[in-house]
Amino acid sequence: MPELAKWGGFYAIAGSAAGALIGLQFVVLTLIAARPHNTSPEAGAAFGSPTVVHFGVVLFLAAVMQAPWESIHVVATILGILGLGGVTYTVIVIRRMRSQATYAPIFEDWLCHVGLPLVAYAALALSAIAVFSYERDAFFGVGGAALMLLFIGIHNAWDGVSYHVLVNLVGAHSEQTKKENDEAGK
Repeated sequence: MPELAKWGGFYAIAGSAAGALIGLQFVVLTLIAARPHNTSPEAGAAFGSPTVVHFGVVLFLAAVMQAPWESIHVVATILGILGLGGVTYTVIVIRRMRSQATYAPIFEDWLCHVGLPLVAYAALALSAIAVFSYERDAFFGVGGAALMLLFIGIHNAWDGVSYHVLVNLVGAHSEQTKKENDEAGK
């Protein structure tokens, strides 16, 4: 599998980035949790958890693609399972987004939490099939899916943090100020 060996640097960078971003996501969520906010667990499951899952998939892909496999069959099987699992998980995210009542998703949310991840996971599943006939092209499909998931995760992490800071915390501070003013006026 000499074609796979050429991808070492790519997966070292993508895997390192994903691992660092997973850690950063936990730090940010810890900091946000210490502040007053009006979110629900359902919203976190719909919008926060998928971000960590996408980063985790990229980290896992980096490890799988760098392991010294004896046969391409094992790699194809893992890619297929991961791709189909990701498609299934995206369907779960759709259900979670619809059932939570904290935030009304807009087009960008549906695109970045459902549409683009669905494309990335489908590309993984298709690459698993294509690897037997078009090995080089299939590995580009896997690499593209990994990068796509990495950038989706970055976008969604930023979107979530900015929502908490610019909307939730500002709203909580405004409510606190209003309450203090009301109490002072009594």
